Amino acid sequence: MTDIADVIPELNARFECVSTKRIIELAAHEIFPGKMAFVSSFGADSAVLLHIMASVDPSIPVLFLDTHKLFGETLRYRSRLQHLLGLEDVRVIGPRKRDVETRDPQGTLSMHDPDACCRIRKAEPLDRALKGFECWASGRKRYQTSFRKEMQVLEQDGHRFKINPLAKWTPKELADYAARHNLPVHPLVKDGYLSIGCMPCTSKVIDKDDARSGRWAGQEKTECGIHVKK
Repeated sequence: MTDIADVIPELNARFECVSTKRIIELAAHEIFPGKMAFVSSFGADSAVLLHIMASVDPSIPVLFLDTHKLFGETLRYRSRLQHLLGLEDVRVIGPRKRDVETRDPQGTLSMHDPDACCRIRKAEPLDRALKGFECWASGRKRYQTSFRKEMQVLEQDGHRFKINPLAKWTPKELADYAARHNLPVHPLVKDGYLSIGCMPCTSKVIDKDDARSGRWAGQEKTECGIHVKK
C-alpha cells in the first residue's frame, strides 16, 4: 500500500485543480475514510468551510476547542451554525481541569505567557482529541499571514496529516460564497473583529489589510501553536 507521505506532492498538484468540495470528498471518503475530523473555531470565516463540509457529509466529526476564554457570541454562533447546517457530530473539547488549576490558577497566564496558555487550552486538548484520526482539516487561508502564504492543501503534521481545503480562497471568494448561500456572519465581525479567538487575546482589527492583526496585537506571536509544525 502506498504511504500517503510519499504522494503528498502528487495529491497537492491534484488538489490545486479541483473544487474545495471535491477536496473534502476525496480526503474524507477515499484517502482517510472514517479517519478525518474537521477542527473549527466557529469564528469569522468558519461558516463557509462547514457549509461545504456539510454538503459532502454532515456526519464528519467537527472538533470545537472551548478554551473557557471564548466570547459568548462565539458559543452562541456555534450552536446556531450546528443547527442551521445540520452538523451531526460536533465534539466540544477543552483543557483539563487539573491542568488549568495547576498551571493557570488565576486565569491570567495569557497576559504574561500566551504561548503557555495556548498549550494548555488549545494544543494539548487538540492532541488528545485527535487520537484515532489520521488527518484533520482546518480553515486556514494563504492570504491570512506570511506564515501561511506558502502552505499546501495537504501537509504532514507529525504522525498525522492536515488538510487546508480553503488554502487558495480569497476574501472576496469567501464573502461571495457566504452571501450566495445566505450564511450567517459571526456577530462580532460587524464590530471590527475579523479574526476571532479568545477574549484576552483578540481585539478589533488594527491593519485593515491584515484580518489577523487583532490577534495578540502588539506581540510577535501570530499563531496559537496548533498549526506549528511538530
